[in-house]
Amino acid sequence: MVPGGASLTRHMEGYPVFAPHSAYARSIAALSHGVLIATLGILLLVVGLVTYATRKFRERPGKSAKLIYGNTKLEVGYTAAFVVILGTMSVFSIRAMETSDPPTREANDLLIVAHQWWWEVRYPKTDIVTANEIHIPVNQPQQVGLRSADVIHDFWVPELGRKMDIIPGTENRVWIAADSPGVYYGACAEYCGKERAWMRIRVIAQSPVDFAKWEGEQEQVPALPQSALARQGAQYFEQLSCASCHTIRGTAASARIGPDLTHVASRETLAAGRLDNTPANLSAWLLDPELIKPGCKMPNLHLSRQQQQALVAYLEGLR
Repeated sequence: MVPGGASLTRHMEGYPVFAPHSAYARSIAALSHGVLIATLGILLLVVGLVTYATRKFRERPGKSAKLIYGNTKLEVGYTAAFVVILGTMSVFSIRAMETSDPPTREANDLLIVAHQWWWEVRYPKTDIVTANEIHIPVNQPQQVGLRSADVIHDFWVPELGRKMDIIPGTENRVWIAADSPGVYYGACAEYCGKERAWMRIRVIAQSPVDFAKWEGEQEQVPALPQSALARQGAQYFEQLSCASCHTIRGTAASARIGPDLTHVASRETLAAGRLDNTPANLSAWLLDPELIKPGCKMPNLHLSRQQQQALVAYLEGLR
């Protein structure tokens, strides 16, 4: 538990670098395994030769240490061996680079904007905007454009592709893909401020049918609130400063400072992976964001109990 009674998301088991689920990630994992095996072999060889030399040529009672002042054949041999080893590693490294970082094209499939400390996810071919979650169809490589809204960040989902820095003022691009449905976890891999550790991202890979269904749902404008409490929450959202930072399509709220909340209730987590998305956690988050995620830029609005309950009722209807 964290202060305020909110329950932390339990997806903290780490990021399995050596469990690739795409050709991009497999090329990196294979190179890592190869380099690890080669360097371990070199280590064992060196340790073995040093151990052999110290035992064979050491000074013993009645026998002086044998000093060798150079061996041309041996020196040429190990120099040639190291050249071959490094050359082989270079070849495999170049192949891994070509596979994990193929040429990009003009149009992106996704545009991700990194903020302190959350991810804005845009689908350029549609009007879909979400936060901290990327939905992709399986077996369909996605070119991702990466931009920063403030400082240097780093996008990394180890199971799906390579790391890529996100530099203010420019757009970098990276390819990701998933060869099986599932949820793949990632994070900002660059220190970008106080809450960098809670700048989590998850990629949800779906079958083409499920992805098309999700895409269709996300393109829809949310239905008008039905209950009196939810309608009151919608009024509070516009009257308070919520609408000054967030967008909800179909309403007057169109700011882009904070995450787009058009379908916030359909997401799995809140606060960039800090909390599971439940009504209780949403309530705790609205009550005091700083208490749950110190350093976040979501202000404490000092909501009354009535305002808090009404806003939760409204936001929980945005699916």
